[in-house]
Amino acid sequence: MLEPGDRAPAFTLPDQHGNKVALTSFKGRKVFVYFYPKADTSGCTTQACGLRDARPDLGDTVVLGVSPDPPADQAAFDDKFGLGFPLLSDPKHMVADKYGAWGEKSMYGRTYEGVIRSAFLIDEKGRIAQAWPKISPKDTPKKLLKALEG
Repeated sequence: MLEPGDRAPAFTLPDQHGNKVALTSFKGRKVFVYFYPKADTSGCTTQACGLRDARPDLGDTVVLGVSPDPPADQAAFDDKFGLGFPLLSDPKHMVADKYGAWGEKSMYGRTYEGVIRSAFLIDEKGRIAQAWPKISPKDTPKKLLKALEG
């Protein structure tokens, strides 16, 4: 898992509209990157809608959601809830691996590999300002707003 002060790994991924989004294109702005397991599931919807609702208080901060979902599934998720920020497709979890957001999980006694819900605030110089491993969906917007205040 990345720690505050680490350089944020660069990436380019397709968004829900098929456009390529590069982290480096936001240099000079704060970027909030969060990793979620699956579009349009209850926890992921709570998290995404919370961030959507917090956007007026985020200033110039960019929000980027990343999951293994294909762009079409993310577009449907965005359309259904009017999220209005890029949802990036990482089907081979290459970016999630770089950020330490992919690993062993367990549910109902079954162990498997998947997205570990995590979030990162990247500063204007491309360094990790805050890292939240295993963040809860409902706490995500609160933690981001608190970090931006400080």
